[in-house]
Amino acid sequence: MEREDRSGGSARHRAGRTVRVLSRALGAELTEVVRGYRRAERSPSPASARDRQARAVRAALEELGPLYIKVGQLLATRPDIVPPRLREELTLLHDRTSPTPFSLFEPVLREELGVHWRKGFRCIETAEPVGSASLAQVYRAYTADGTPCVVKIQRPRAQEDMRGDMRVLRTSVQVISKFFPRLTDVVNAAELLESLFRVMTRELDFLEEARNMCSARQLAEEFESISVPEVLHATPRVLVQTFAEGVPINQVDAIDLTYEQRNTIGRELVSFMLRSYFVNRVFHADPHPGNIIVSPDGTAHIIDWGMVGRIDRNTSLTFLGAFISLARNDGFGLATHWARLGSVTPGSDIESFIREVSSVVPFWSDASLEELNFGVAFSSVLRYSTRHGIKITPLASVVGKSVANIEGSVRCICPDIKVSVALQKELRRIMRDLVSELFSAEQAAQLAVDALSAVIRIPAEVQAVLDDLFARNSTVRVQAGRSDPKNPVNDSSLVPQGVLSTALAAAFVIKTVQRSKPRP
Repeated sequence: MEREDRSGGSARHRAGRTVRVLSRALGAELTEVVRGYRRAERSPSPASARDRQARAVRAALEELGPLYIKVGQLLATRPDIVPPRLREELTLLHDRTSPTPFSLFEPVLREELGVHWRKGFRCIETAEPVGSASLAQVYRAYTADGTPCVVKIQRPRAQEDMRGDMRVLRTSVQVISKFFPRLTDVVNAAELLESLFRVMTRELDFLEEARNMCSARQLAEEFESISVPEVLHATPRVLVQTFAEGVPINQVDAIDLTYEQRNTIGRELVSFMLRSYFVNRVFHADPHPGNIIVSPDGTAHIIDWGMVGRIDRNTSLTFLGAFISLARNDGFGLATHWARLGSVTPGSDIESFIREVSSVVPFWSDASLEELNFGVAFSSVLRYSTRHGIKITPLASVVGKSVANIEGSVRCICPDIKVSVALQKELRRIMRDLVSELFSAEQAAQLAVDALSAVIRIPAEVQAVLDDLFARNSTVRVQAGRSDPKNPVNDSSLVPQGVLSTALAAAFVIKTVQRSKPRP
């Protein structure tokens, strides 16, 4: 009960804070309008007003903290529900805060690592963190044996504040859904939020982040220029990992690396993410430029593995089909695979959706990152699907955000890379791994279970017919070329002999499997 009281108090506190921040932003906007009237100036253009409002929304979300920032970043991938100018501003959202004194983080280290936590480090540079965000601060350090490392420490009230914000947003969405019920026909805001909450909840557990890093390190070993820091120690609120030497990918000077190095980094980053989506099915959900550190030797270190997306096998294959269709300039294929990611609503117009997608795919299929933002292209498909009444899984937004981020990172270092070419080069390895998975023992067991389930679900009428066939109590006569004018349904000349033979063979196999089952 005490925990519930604290949670409720945290939710009320976060709700009050949210109202204050938004009220202040609204008050500032109203003040600007009033000042314009008092000066008797010509009213500002609609474009300038939209710019000001978009900047105010971004500033408010950044002040509200990590969960609202992630919501804003997710909305930036939804052109179907967010106006263009606001969406552009939301892409600029960042989670950087003013540094907090180390003394506030020391109790967390003591609780997680013990009272003698300092013995685990030769030194820790507490004067200035190398990174400061809403959830944690990061400090440069050296382990007891002299290994360079960084220490990521969670803020003392991060979990309580995050859960309070989640309760506020859930309540807000419920209220909005009541006033705008038609909106949920195509865009399920509650489901979209819950998909983000699942990702963000895992980000609060540094043990989960450590597991993500270990898995990603195994995948990175397949690449020449990709690296993931090594986990040295982890607890739920403290993470110690090796130090990634270098600068963010958007700060790399072209003269510091050769074109071959930059091309290799860009191409391998795209391949790394493609394998994450379609083979590992666990992917970095936030690979923006600040999370990719490039060393002077041409190694790209992918850091911050707290926000990770997970995708099931069937959905991953459907996404792969959409990517391949885009690379092959196949608008119909892209539209049909995309439609399979969602569900049909009463207002769905599949044919119009296919026509609209097919009209733009030829302009996307062979473009480089310099010529086209592929994250925006996939977001456009999402807008078209919503426009034509197709409800898409919220996972599409998470994947779209990830694609847009990695694309933006790669564009910083090698903008002439073509995603379609990178996909074609990586596709052979992806298909090899998928085929191996198809013939695995687990997949064979799944197929056997599916077959048995299909047998169990055979209708009683069909069972009776199969019993007769197996016991030879009925006779099937196939008289090619003859028909029964009195009963056209039983006209054997209308059934190809090959089809009938196949059906009989299938019936025999099914009954054999059934009779081979041990009786209770």
